[in-house]
Amino acid sequence: MADERAFKAEQRGVAIGMASALLLTIVVLGLVAFATHGRSVSPFPQRFQDALRLDLLVILWVAAGIANVARLRFFSEQDIAGSGGQQASERVRIANAILENSFEQAVLAIVTHLIVAATFAGSTPLVAALACLFAIGRLLFWTGYKRGASGRAFGFALTFYPSVVALLACALAALVELLR
Repeated sequence: MADERAFKAEQRGVAIGMASALLLTIVVLGLVAFATHGRSVSPFPQRFQDALRLDLLVILWVAAGIANVARLRFFSEQDIAGSGGQQASERVRIANAILENSFEQAVLAIVTHLIVAATFAGSTPLVAALACLFAIGRLLFWTGYKRGASGRAFGFALTFYPSVVALLACALAALVELLR
């Protein structure tokens, strides 16, 4: 019975974290879209270049994850041989899980940011907001990881939902363009 209650409490924590991050995503992206609507129109090559530069915020999280795993392995007799050796220590296993999730999220975010740049003429402020949400989300995910699923849910969702919302906005814009 206690395990069931703990599970339900963890589920509630995850749901609250995910819903809060989705709400924050909608508010931030809505404010950026509203504040920049009809302004700062740039040619596609400039938007593409801006998106790639802003994605430094994204790819640096992957680099930080790689560096963290390397650091942990270097100082661990059990892990110094790398992943081809024996079973990884708990610390390296967790660091690898964070790195794997960060890599997955980075791929989605970078592709999304390029699609946003291709879709919206005034996309640079929007991509900047997306990259900032990603960086904040990764920080919160990483620091919350040790507190379990509910501890990392907000950070995960603040990394994931901005990409999903942006992709949906691009799909809607493409549909509107097709119907014209």
